[in-house]
Amino acid sequence: MRLTTALYLVIAALCPLHLPAAVDSGEQPISPPEYYELKPSLVANLHSGARYIRFDIQLMTQQKEHLDKLQHHAPALRHELFLLMSDQDGAALKEPKGKEKFRKASLKALQKVMKELEGEEMPDDLFFTTFLVR
Repeated sequence: MRLTTALYLVIAALCPLHLPAAVDSGEQPISPPEYYELKPSLVANLHSGARYIRFDIQLMTQQKEHLDKLQHHAPALRHELFLLMSDQDGAALKEPKGKEKFRKASLKALQKVMKELEGEEMPDDLFFTTFLVR
């Protein structure tokens, strides 16, 4: 029992309390990610390889104040996604690499729209929570 207690004390003394680098440098620490769900589901006809696509998206940001901006511009974001969806090849979207390519293209398109509208590139990432190609 004494040996275990002594071992814990030695480990505690040798391992300094970990503080994020941002706190040490005076910068604001990074907050946990925030998510905005683009509702309702997006559905569109496809160019070829399948008839339609339906998916749900969560937009991720590290800055909580971006949530209101993303919500405010949701119609413009949905419009951009509809334009992007209609040019997609359905056969490619059925494959994992095709889905990932579409995810990255969607993220870049939304970041471009928000840069034009708000002067800031956001969201930080985009996740499909539902993805159906028929």
